[in-house]
Amino acid sequence: MTSSESALRASEIKKALLEQIDNYEKQLEVEEVGQVLEVKDGVARIWGLSSCVANEMLEITSSKSGEKVTALASNLEEDNIGAVILGDYLKLREGDPVSRTGRVLSVPAGPAMLGRVVDALGQPTDGRGPIETSTFMKVDRKAPGIVYRQPVDQPLQTGVKAIDSMIPIGRGQRELIIGDRGTGKTAVAIDAIINQKDTGVICVYNAIGQKGSTVASIAEKLREHGALEYTVIVAASASEPAPMQFMSPYGATAIGEYFMYHEGKDVLCVYDDLSKQADAYREASLILRRPPGREAYPGDVFYLHSRLLERAAKISDDADVVASHPDIHKPGGSLTALPIIQTQAGDVSAYIPTNVISITDGQIFLETNLFYSGIRPAVNVGLSVSRVGGNAQIKGMKKVAGRLRLDLAQFRALEAFAQFGTELDAATQSQLDRGSRVVEILKQGQYEPVPVENQVMVIFAATQGYLDGLEVDDVRSWEEGFLEYMAGQEPEVGKAIASEGQISDETEAALRKALDFYVGVFRAGTESVAEEREAEAVSA
Repeated sequence: MTSSESALRASEIKKALLEQIDNYEKQLEVEEVGQVLEVKDGVARIWGLSSCVANEMLEITSSKSGEKVTALASNLEEDNIGAVILGDYLKLREGDPVSRTGRVLSVPAGPAMLGRVVDALGQPTDGRGPIETSTFMKVDRKAPGIVYRQPVDQPLQTGVKAIDSMIPIGRGQRELIIGDRGTGKTAVAIDAIINQKDTGVICVYNAIGQKGSTVASIAEKLREHGALEYTVIVAASASEPAPMQFMSPYGATAIGEYFMYHEGKDVLCVYDDLSKQADAYREASLILRRPPGREAYPGDVFYLHSRLLERAAKISDDADVVASHPDIHKPGGSLTALPIIQTQAGDVSAYIPTNVISITDGQIFLETNLFYSGIRPAVNVGLSVSRVGGNAQIKGMKKVAGRLRLDLAQFRALEAFAQFGTELDAATQSQLDRGSRVVEILKQGQYEPVPVENQVMVIFAATQGYLDGLEVDDVRSWEEGFLEYMAGQEPEVGKAIASEGQISDETEAALRKALDFYVGVFRAGTESVAEEREAEAVSA
């Protein structure tokens, strides 16, 4: 071997050795692995993950089946970690290995999720195969700051006359639906979802702690009305562990935020209901040995709901403003929250109801007595309020509904007074008669949302005294016939209200003319029917 060859060989060996030394660190993959100390009721105690951070996703490998189960690091204690298990904890045993993922909890999101039923982690549960998505959204994220928001001034029509006229909801608002069990809270929310058809609003319905059969019937009802195609159902049923139930609203919000942040769309998110979420959080917290506070709820139960509902927002339209936000890809989107809370015997001053009332921008209170007296939806106008108010109404509705709340308030006061059997003067009797017809016109069947232009027309008729001469029992049939007449004979009136958002002088004149004609025809018809019945009774 010549000296030049040996020098070449030596340089090659030196180069190879240096490469091996440089790559030595890269080949070392150190994985921090812990193990399960104990598992009970959806919570695991884990030892050995000293570098774990709060809310980090952990993977526990079941030694029994080999399956990987996701857990969320919740309590970081001196010598162990308390983690809530987001899956079937019965598969896990003491000693099972636990590994860190280095990621915070995320769920898949995207247009492919529309029309599907998923669990709290975004995995399909409707038996229709996997969901193809490429985007993951953080389950628990910081709400957008005030710089990135704009005022709530665009209506979100629910299709419920009593709500859209007196307790209006705007896009980006948080409006609480509160009432006892069985007063129609879910019905109001489902009507609002059905009413978003052809509006471009994406809906997310979050079922917490409900029976699987109830969720299936809601999904079928939405499909029946053509609403499932723009809705995602996120369900954590009563049979699932408590951690899945209390995490599901965050997963549902993250799925909704995809459409708000990435596509600039308007989203409606219904949480049904947060009372069950608070109960599930209490259960998990007590097992994690967090000290109980008032009514055995942990001290941070207010934060549980506030960090969820603060994520509802109307994002700024200014592209330059939102460009500095790392998550907002498109300006102008919104997320409207409709949380539901169940009360006991109408007690709105209980712990969880008062917490959520203080977080939201108003509440729709559904009263048991009204419900069982046949007034449905059973909205108590006195205790219900929208803190956005007229900003979330079209001008036409604001104009006709201005007197509505006042008429109803006076009616309720006079109705209570009249129960004493006192003789009433003509003016008082007239107010009572008007109020009873206004109450009747606000009644509405389930799954029958009313377009806003039709609402404006019938409320105009009620508040302007066109129904005063009718029998109360005839008001509902009058409304049905009147709307059919307007759609068939005077369609331009409804179209003008819908397109302009207000009642111009010309539209009002046309509406009054149509009302005069139809009320006269209807009254003549009812009188002839009454005469026929009277004749039949006499002959009998």
